Amino acid sequence: MSVQIMIPWDERLRGRRPALWFGTRLAIALARVLTLLPPHRLERVLTVLRWRARPATAAETDEALRSVLSSSLMLNAHKACLPRSIAAALTCRLLGRWPTWCTGVGVTPPFSAHAWVEVDGVPVGEVDNGTGFARLLVVAPADER
Repeated sequence: MSVQIMIPWDERLRGRRPALWFGTRLAIALARVLTLLPPHRLERVLTVLRWRARPATAAETDEALRSVLSSSLMLNAHKACLPRSIAAALTCRLLGRWPTWCTGVGVTPPFSAHAWVEVDGVPVGEVDNGTGFARLLVVAPADER
């Protein structure tokens, strides 16, 4: 059985905000390197990177996520949630903001792991509302802790 996935390619992001597009490409490259780190080190690096960033709004996080999805076809894959969520958080960071970055596991069998970004406890750009996953690692904006 095959599943067709609609890729949210938005070429307007490149023309509308070229600095955001370039920053997103840089964030994607850095995210791919950060995915190689062990979880505790990844959490520590993201905690340092969020320093002095204001909490992101849902609109800013959605724009960052759409920019990431429009800039890399590989991050549109089903199993690319970790680099996609890191790249979205780093793109927000380039704008001086930080969403809540989360990783977790499914609460019902079979085992599934997932990573996402959220604002005020609501996942951004996700199909479900995040109730199907138990959080394991969370890097929230400094003001929320």
